[in-house]
Amino acid sequence: MALTTYSPISADWPCQVKTPGSYDWERSAAKWLRELVPARYASYPILIRHPVLLARHAQIQVQHEVRVARTALQTARAELPALGLPESVIEHTIRLYAAEVMQLQHIARSIRAVSRALLESSAARAGH
Repeated sequence: MALTTYSPISADWPCQVKTPGSYDWERSAAKWLRELVPARYASYPILIRHPVLLARHAQIQVQHEVRVARTALQTARAELPALGLPESVIEHTIRLYAAEVMQLQHIARSIRAVSRALLESSAARAGH
């Protein structure tokens, strides 16, 4: 397998994924990506055989999760009091949603970094 010139040295590269070009790095990328999608998608043979497709689906999945978390955050102050929750629980929930949005945004950047590396690796194997 040819080594690529891609350097994942950034805060966005997931620690669970080996460095591109190293032994079995694509398998570590696919394993990490499978953890980000619902189990039924992670078991589809086409996504298992083509990590770039798995990365695409993971990116879409996380984009939707960001939207859900943002909606929950934006509506919490107006909707949670009607559930009879104490103010301290509402404030804690709002902080939780805000942290989740930030975490999901980081995951989305990580997926983009892994996707770029997978694409470069695929292109290198194809001789492009």
